[in-house]
Amino acid sequence: MTQYPKIVLYPDRVRENAARVVGFCRAANVDVVAVPKGVSAEPRVARAMIEGGCLSFADSRLRNLELLRKEFPDTPRTLLRIPMKSELGDVVRCADCSLASMTEGLAGLERECRSMRTTHEVLLMFDLGDRREGILEEELDAFIAELKACSRLRLRGVGVNFGCFCGVLPGAGALRRLGVAREALEGALGYALPVCSGGSTSSLMLIERGELPGCVNQLRVGEAILLGRDVTWRRDVPWLRQDTAHLEAEVVEVRLRPTLPEGQRGADAFGGVHAFEDRGRRLRAIVAVGRQDVPPEGLVPLDAGVEVLGASSDHMILDVEEMSVPPRWGDALRFAPGYSALLGLMTSPYVSKEFA
Repeated sequence: MTQYPKIVLYPDRVRENAARVVGFCRAANVDVVAVPKGVSAEPRVARAMIEGGCLSFADSRLRNLELLRKEFPDTPRTLLRIPMKSELGDVVRCADCSLASMTEGLAGLERECRSMRTTHEVLLMFDLGDRREGILEEELDAFIAELKACSRLRLRGVGVNFGCFCGVLPGAGALRRLGVAREALEGALGYALPVCSGGSTSSLMLIERGELPGCVNQLRVGEAILLGRDVTWRRDVPWLRQDTAHLEAEVVEVRLRPTLPEGQRGADAFGGVHAFEDRGRRLRAIVAVGRQDVPPEGLVPLDAGVEVLGASSDHMILDVEEMSVPPRWGDALRFAPGYSALLGLMTSPYVSKEFA
């Protein structure tokens, strides 16, 4: 209905990033799984990732996997989230592989496979420090026993996650432990496990440093390909492009305004409590996008002299005092999204999507 706010995506630049990541990893004997969940598996961007050389998809939403199945029927798909009990049938239908961290989940998938007369693969996840999903190494025997009881469920390999919950960085020592677990599983189950999945974008740093253990042969990469960034290591990846997407938001108010609030204060609409510095009257602008669409902390202004101050549900407040040419009502300002911002913008039905 309206032009703004809108996110503009550049699939050709994403393709270029994918090719660079794939080439970089291939030199280390590592396959790259494309993770398009940051763009809600948008087919034009997903296609760019595959054309760049990625071998398969991984996504955390079944709706996205169903979309990928229709658009790319011959490309393998992994559910990149621990399945819910209530969705196991859909997991088997939509995904070739899923993550496992509960013996109950393995038994449930086995039952679904038997009832559907099909097979399914799983990646057994290990918690090696970040304290999100995954089994602890001392639990391995129970999972071996459960896997031995499965006739239609087959273990594809082992995997680990870093950085997504506690911010734990990937390390060579932890990944060697993953390799040891893989060897133990192969010995106990009597068949080879082709995949040792050593993390995501953050593990690229170990390849750059020459520290990635040889047991790791797969990474699941989204952020680096989509944005050229690595939030866990707090860096722009120097050999990738960061100009792959930007947000445009329209100015709905421009006014000189005191910088200190007036009156008794409580929390803001989202429960936050803030401290303010008295900077006198400064020129402020409001753009018509808010936390319902995007976390403002994930946006970097592309127009010089703009500072993001915060946002409510539908308004983002900016300091524009330092702009050489102040914005006017109806102008559009541009912002580069980080991964959290990209995820919100692509999920929001109120943000237009445009491709350049």
